[in-house]
Amino acid sequence: MGRGSHLMGTDRSDQPASPLTGRTTTVVVLSLGVAVVLGDAGVVTLALPEILRDFGAQVWGVAWVLIAFNLVLALVAVPAARLCVRGDPAVATASGVIAFAAATTVCAVAPSLGVLIAARAAQAAGGALVIVGSLELLVATTGVERAGVRRWAAAGVAGAALGPVIGGLLTSAFSWRAIFVAQIPIVLLVLPAAITLHGQVVQRRPPTLDTSPDRPHLLANLALALLSAALTAALFLLVLLLVDGWSRSPVVAALAVTAVPVAALAAGPVFRGMRAGTRSEAVAGSVLIAGGLTGLALLPGADLVWTLAPQVLIGLGLGLSVDSLTAAALRDRIPRALHGGWTIAARHAGVVVGLAILTPIFTADLRHAQTPAEEAIARLVLDAPLPASTKLDLAEQLGRRLSAESGRVPDLRPAFESLRVPVTQAHAVAALERGLEDQLKRAATRAFRTSFLVAAGLALLALGPALLLRDRSRS
Repeated sequence: MGRGSHLMGTDRSDQPASPLTGRTTTVVVLSLGVAVVLGDAGVVTLALPEILRDFGAQVWGVAWVLIAFNLVLALVAVPAARLCVRGDPAVATASGVIAFAAATTVCAVAPSLGVLIAARAAQAAGGALVIVGSLELLVATTGVERAGVRRWAAAGVAGAALGPVIGGLLTSAFSWRAIFVAQIPIVLLVLPAAITLHGQVVQRRPPTLDTSPDRPHLLANLALALLSAALTAALFLLVLLLVDGWSRSPVVAALAVTAVPVAALAAGPVFRGMRAGTRSEAVAGSVLIAGGLTGLALLPGADLVWTLAPQVLIGLGLGLSVDSLTAAALRDRIPRALHGGWTIAARHAGVVVGLAILTPIFTADLRHAQTPAEEAIARLVLDAPLPASTKLDLAEQLGRRLSAESGRVPDLRPAFESLRVPVTQAHAVAALERGLEDQLKRAATRAFRTSFLVAAGLALLALGPALLLRDRSRS
């Protein structure tokens, strides 16, 4: 860290900023661009069940819509940062915006799952340039080192937390394709801002600045990776549980999971007065995330209200730890864009690892829960006060549904919709349908339990590197 301080010469955070035309607007636009790109890492989460149905895919295949974006972003972030360091970050940002917007357009009209996944990978490559370039542009625009970094980190946290919610609302109101259509004009707003700043960052670089790569902050980045892996359970598995397991609509699920972003955005004001140090905030955030994930693993019932308190804990932990760890990873480290790239690479590598670990666990648990669920369904049908002919007809319809949707939580409503019964049997059939839905919800809740507990364990693993950090104040 001493080397970084020496390279900077004078702490620019203490120097007055020279006024820039439209500075506030530029800061807002650049922050919005960062939020959109990082929000894209999970923006399709609530749309996954609809994408799954549209393309007739399996859960693991659809998960690649998330994995492809996060994997490419993790791999490209550092090379993209090197381009910014060696050239003009404004040019890199503008190029990234064009590539991101073009790939997003392909996502919106993708005719197949394969095309969608490929376009998501291209999105991430362009998005990496937008993110790392915007870090340098935000610092240049504000003229204050800490303020620019803080806005960049805050935009990333807000985007990651709000992405799934906004995606769910757009999916419910229109379709999953609307998610990508809405992004295009927003991210294009960054283009004129980047063009306006062309050459300014290069001119302000100290002539003695050594742009050779410096070592990343291993402890902070490792903690970020582990927490990001854990957070995939809250931002991915919880949504699948609500929509696929509990049969909630995307808009209901989106409203339910707003508890995470609201708590994440509130974390700063809530804890700022405590003036805790980096280590204290990272440790507290890890414990809060682990506690919230444990709460999701131990839900007493399939009711949305039971998820709220665990989500609040996760959101507070997210806002507290990610912001603090990002600041620690960037403090006194030059080139700044390169170390920003390392934090992005660490976070999204963690997401990929989390998906790779947790997706097989919950899909296997769903398969293991299928036989007991089928047996319970058979018992409920046999015990129902219905004629034998109706039971046989219903059992045949249910069997087809269970076979057609093997490996995921089945939707049994079509079996009941196709059933024709006299009015005198309608009440018994409705009661049976409610009983079967309740059985499936309980089975789904149990099937996700292990995944949430494993995710909580990943959050606790982040305590290791977090406890080794220097407890420096961020004020």
